[in-house]
Amino acid sequence: MAKLTLYLLLIFCISSTALATIPRLPRRSRLRAYIEASCQTTRYPALCVHCLSTYIHTNTTVQTPKQLAQVALSASLNRAFYTRAYLLKVAKELLAIKAKEYQAVKDCLEQINDCVDQLTQSINELRSLDREGHVGGNMFWHISNVETWVSAALTDASSCVDAFPGRNMSKLKATIKGKVLNVAQTTSNALALFHRFAARFRAAAGATGKP
Repeated sequence: MAKLTLYLLLIFCISSTALATIPRLPRRSRLRAYIEASCQTTRYPALCVHCLSTYIHTNTTVQTPKQLAQVALSASLNRAFYTRAYLLKVAKELLAIKAKEYQAVKDCLEQINDCVDQLTQSINELRSLDREGHVGGNMFWHISNVETWVSAALTDASSCVDAFPGRNMSKLKATIKGKVLNVAQTTSNALALFHRFAARFRAAAGATGKP
């Protein structure tokens, strides 16, 4: 009887240890749910969630539309930086061999350069809202500036995409179009998320009667 009891106890311990080592599926965090819900207001929600979800693991302070817009703009700028570096490399290679595609790539590079500048300005302008606080009509001026610059960045990226029309194109052109299209789509999402923040800010300002 004692041996049987000892045997059953051993089996119980082994089973308990095995169950303890089974990984549990992580619950969807509130931040993840917030990002998914916010991204539904964008034109490319799946891309929006994909770009922003990596931020969940490194920062848990994103709790407002403004903070989410800042992250989205930073994600768009990173894509623009990466694409600009790629276009610069390709342009140098095409120039060296005097390829006919050089001019189109050069034009696209100039547009992405502008896109980088405009996104950088918009991020700096959005950060200025933190320094000045939520008081005064100057806030609306800053918000308008951000909307103008992000819209211009989207126009530049979209114009570059339009420079490579059709489906039957070389592998190089298809690669360029894909990278630039990604910049345009992430910028479109960032603009949508910023519009969401701006609309809420204007509504709140109107409710309190502040200019």
